[in-house]
Amino acid sequence: MGISFKKLSKNMKEYREIKELYKRSFPKEERAPFWLMMRNAKKANGDFLAAFDDDLFVGFAYIISNESLAYLFYLAVNDKLRAKGYGSMILSELKERYRNKNLFLALEDDDKSAPNYEQRKKRRKFYEKNGFLPIPCRMQEASVIYDVMSIGGMVTTKEYDKLITSWAGVLIKNIVGLRIIEN
Repeated sequence: MGISFKKLSKNMKEYREIKELYKRSFPKEERAPFWLMMRNAKKANGDFLAAFDDDLFVGFAYIISNESLAYLFYLAVNDKLRAKGYGSMILSELKERYRNKNLFLALEDDDKSAPNYEQRKKRRKFYEKNGFLPIPCRMQEASVIYDVMSIGGMVTTKEYDKLITSWAGVLIKNIVGLRIIEN
């Protein structure tokens, strides 16, 4: 058992399955347009990675990176294979792949009144178990505000702006309102 990655392309037999998993795994207001992710994965700083255990499709990760940061934008495990350790295995490979960068992610806050509060709690515990720690800032993407967790420490506004601008461009960054809110 070992995880390997293949860059997602429209020619892959799993392409449709990954696109559908993406739609099922993330609420509409939290999803970037799939076409934009595919287009920007062709750039040097976007990685759309399909994860496999031998030939078995187990999940995907989307990472935006530069010389110092790696933003785990999305991670999803195949619905049929959840709770089998694949999420942790994918993260382990990502930590190795981006070992020289500050690997960070955004996740929903601990709002006890949220209808999916238990799911949010489990998700946070999963990332903590895999070495991520909360950092004292928040992130805004469109109308959603997230908590931020990292393996490599603080993510500054300047670092984040540079990373996101290189991936999305100034116009999209400003229209969508992508930003770090430092505490």
